[in-house]
Amino acid sequence: MEKAFERHDHSECAGQALARADELAAAQGLRLTPVRRRVLEILLEGHRALGAYEVLERLAAEGLGKQPPVAYRALEFLVEHGLAHRVQRLNAFTACQAHHDAGAPPAFLICRECQSVAELDAAALRESMAQQAAPSGFRLERATFEALGLCSACAEAG
Repeated sequence: MEKAFERHDHSECAGQALARADELAAAQGLRLTPVRRRVLEILLEGHRALGAYEVLERLAAEGLGKQPPVAYRALEFLVEHGLAHRVQRLNAFTACQAHHDAGAPPAFLICRECQSVAELDAAALRESMAQQAAPSGFRLERATFEALGLCSACAEAG
């Protein structure tokens, strides 16, 4: 599991995620424009999900765009290429921090107090769900796994 809920050198995991993004862009011939890269950097500043308008405010403050499509297009690109995820429960986005295979389904642990988000590899969860659904003839195509609870820091504070 990633380190979202643990004390750690966040610059190291953010740097690794940026390096993976650069590698992916080079390998797939993707264009990581300055706005797309900056949006990824913003998402990587912490292990929490940010709404599109929070991202847009940051971009506008930095002179990188004031219109919602600027943020939405960059976020859509990052999600489409596995560099970020949309967290449905929060209607927000988080940078991909997992080290699982590209295309593997993620699961999210969301702290209801501080909004921190940890990402897990959900391949086993998806497989279990598909096996349980199969006898009814249902073929699972896509699943979203989001769990709400308290991180250790918030649990200790409460």
